[in-house]
Amino acid sequence: MRSASLRIAVAVALSCCAFTACTNPFAPALSTEQGTAPILGDQRTVEGVFQNFRFAYVFKDTVTYGRLLDRSFSFVYRNYDKAIDVTWGRDEDMLATQGLFNASQQLDLVWNEIVVADGDSLGQNISRGFNLSITFSPTDVIRAQGRVNLRIERPSADVPWKIVRWRDESNYF
Repeated sequence: MRSASLRIAVAVALSCCAFTACTNPFAPALSTEQGTAPILGDQRTVEGVFQNFRFAYVFKDTVTYGRLLDRSFSFVYRNYDKAIDVTWGRDEDMLATQGLFNASQQLDLVWNEIVVADGDSLGQNISRGFNLSITFSPTDVIRAQGRVNLRIERPSADVPWKIVRWRDESNYF
C-alpha cells in the first residue's frame, strides 16, 4: 500500500513539474533572438516589393503574394509552341500560384541584377533577372532562369507599390 502511495505521489510531482516546464505548442513564445523570424519588406520601396515576392514564394504564402498584385494585374508569358503571348488576370494568377504552392515541396527564388529601372515615384518599369528552383520531389526539380519585366504603380508615395503587369521571360533548363 505504501509503495502505491509513493508511486502516486511521485507521479503527481512529476506531472506538476512537467506542466510547469512545458510550453503550449499551439501558442509558442515569441522569439527573443534577432534574425530568427522571416521579415517582410517595406512594400513602399522597390526592394521591399522584391523581398516580399521572394518571401511569398519561399514560404508559399498566398496572402503576401496577393498583397503584391494590383486589382488590374495582368500576367503575360510567351507560348513558344503557338508563337503567341498569353495573358491572364489577377484571379487566374492567384489560382495558378496557389496550385504551384500546393504542388511543390519547396520553392527557391533568387533575384539577380536589376537590368532596367525606369520611372518615377508613382510608376516604375523594372526588368530584373531571377533564378527559380521548383522541387516537386527529390527526383523532380525544375529550374528556371530569366527575367521579369514588372510594371509597378501606386497612387501616392506613402502607400505600397502594387504590381500592375508582369511579363515573364523565363528560360527552362
